[in-house]
Amino acid sequence: MSKKRKRNSKKGISNLSNTILSILKKERNQSFNYKQIAAKLGVNYASSRNQIIKKLRDLQGKKEIKEVERGKFKAIVTAEYHTGILDLSAKGSGYIISDEFVDDVFVASNNINKALNGDEVEFYVYKRRKRGRMEGEITQVLNREKTEYVGVIQLHDKYAFVVPDSTKMYKDIFVPINKTFKAEDGDKVLVHIEEWPEKADSPNGKVIQVLGKPGDHNTEIHSILAEYGLPNEFPHEVEAYANNLDTSITEDIIAKRRDMRKDLTFTVDPKDAKDFDDALSFEVLDNGLYEIGIHIADVSHYLQEGTVLDDEAYERATSVYLVDRVVPMLPEVLSNNACSLRPHEEKLTFSAVFQINDKAEIKNEWFGRTVTYSDARFAYEEAQAVIESYTNEIPAAVSLIGKTYKTDQKIADAIIKMNELAKIMRSKRMVSGALSFDKVEVKFNLDENSNPVGVFFKTSKDANKLIEEFMLLANRKVSEFIGKQDPKKTFVYRTHDEPDDSKLANLQGVVSKFGYKLNFKDRKTTAASLNSLLKEVNGKKEQNLVDTLAIRSMSKAEYTTKNIGHYGLAFDYYSHFTSPIRRYPDVMAHRLLQHYLDGGKSVNEDIFEEKCQHSSNMEGLATRAERDSIKYMQIKFMQDHKDEEFVGVISGVTDWGIYVEIISNKCEGMVSVRDMKDDHYNFDQDTYSMVGKENKIAYQLGEEIIVKVKNADLVKKHLDFHLIGKPED
Repeated sequence: MSKKRKRNSKKGISNLSNTILSILKKERNQSFNYKQIAAKLGVNYASSRNQIIKKLRDLQGKKEIKEVERGKFKAIVTAEYHTGILDLSAKGSGYIISDEFVDDVFVASNNINKALNGDEVEFYVYKRRKRGRMEGEITQVLNREKTEYVGVIQLHDKYAFVVPDSTKMYKDIFVPINKTFKAEDGDKVLVHIEEWPEKADSPNGKVIQVLGKPGDHNTEIHSILAEYGLPNEFPHEVEAYANNLDTSITEDIIAKRRDMRKDLTFTVDPKDAKDFDDALSFEVLDNGLYEIGIHIADVSHYLQEGTVLDDEAYERATSVYLVDRVVPMLPEVLSNNACSLRPHEEKLTFSAVFQINDKAEIKNEWFGRTVTYSDARFAYEEAQAVIESYTNEIPAAVSLIGKTYKTDQKIADAIIKMNELAKIMRSKRMVSGALSFDKVEVKFNLDENSNPVGVFFKTSKDANKLIEEFMLLANRKVSEFIGKQDPKKTFVYRTHDEPDDSKLANLQGVVSKFGYKLNFKDRKTTAASLNSLLKEVNGKKEQNLVDTLAIRSMSKAEYTTKNIGHYGLAFDYYSHFTSPIRRYPDVMAHRLLQHYLDGGKSVNEDIFEEKCQHSSNMEGLATRAERDSIKYMQIKFMQDHKDEEFVGVISGVTDWGIYVEIISNKCEGMVSVRDMKDDHYNFDQDTYSMVGKENKIAYQLGEEIIVKVKNADLVKKHLDFHLIGKPED
């Protein structure tokens, strides 16, 4: 016992100078004596206190700290402090994204100082790394980005720990036994971080929801929503409010609107759609022009500001489309009924009506509230059948949502003419420098228990592009109408900045491995070059990889009141106006447009900018949840195919292994370098390849290889492959 005490008492405190400096810099407005520093370090031996006293004098001599009063010290602050957002890696280190620096600032794991991924932090830059990138240390957390995490609870007698699912959460969360919410050992739970005491290794929290058993389908889907703070049901008072709305369309309401019920009108949507935001109308005018109306559900008629319904819609900001369900922005009574433009029903709409000639030139435009009547509902496949039949000069017989009959000639003629005009409009966009991303979407055939029984790919055909062009037209013209007004009016724009040069350079580096070249001389050559690349890879094994990388090289589109145009669409003005059932910014656009049509003055820009930022943030969370649900379903699908061999394309190469995307189903997994037993493999960054030390065999980005499932982990959402080899030529 005495020996043990003696050994501890003489043991030095490791890295003491940096630790003292870190304490003083973190709380640089306060002064500390040696006893207070010892208390913060949790040491009370005389020898430890003597070490602290000695180090304080050493640091004072080096002019790194100053004695502000007898025995009390402060850091000498020579560094300039900055703020930014921490982006953590799974390894524990990270980068701080700050407007004050062009490049992100690297932070080593020992300088994170209890900051978590996404936190707003204060930091200082203290040296440069070998490759010229700046390195920093976080001094304090200014604002936690999130305090709720999904994880698996491990129960002990008097306490518990929650092991977070997120690879970016580097600490387990301590939970007192009386705050476990009656969770059972091994349950998946949602835990709220209450505090992170200075001397504690782990944050303290409490369980606020038990999600279920790991691996259970509903548990995992609800876990995805909970991880991003997204709801899975509406509060009772919101449902009650929506159910009590008067959704009748009276003559008084119709009298205040443009009556377009007699215009030929139809919808075109996915065959499994439950809500229909938009409809098109078509009339041939006596002057030879075509009057085409883009009619959008008038959600703002029912969604009144200041109500619990509007508050809930704003908080959600968007519908979330998971692989097996939709989490709607609006309750079903609105999203699937009152606001849905269902066939053979009168509906309240907000419309953009254009008179267009055969060259797809706009000769007249009108915006306002309308009442419409949809004559027919088409699935995309049915509209496509009409287009293809008439292209081949064969009258179209289509199954119109379950009923087979010869398509009404007027509707068929309207679809054909609108398809011609859409192609002209699309061609004009491409000439102006718009980008053509037609990335393949992975979809699953699910059985009654939401188990994946098959995979199919959703592609965009003429019918899809027809609808897209007229929605783009409405979005562009509405924002132009407001944006060009003098004096300037506050509006909600959907903007897209030009791509970052470094990201384009990285894209060039990858696609050059496949023999493709890009020209980034100016905006038009960049767009033309990218479009050419996307066309060239179409149908090839590397298509999905190149499409994904090209999209990642782009800036992120966002909502803002500050219009900078939309790079990807080559529009100077662009807004979201056409999907108010599922996007709150479209509701805001409707309200503002009507306000200005009524002669209203410009609204407060700061208020709407804050709403735009919230909408952009919620869109980002929804997108990540949607991706996670697809990843989950891909892993679930692969669990039933463990004995099969698949041909895949190497979609990524890193120090720790190669990522492989299976060609037949787009499922992506990893071959760990530790499992490549035939040789010792090293990552070659210059060639994006993993190269064997002895056999010199290289596995290069974009190359085809054969793999087999090693492990499909639903809980960790991780797919591991065995490497079988390369296909024989």
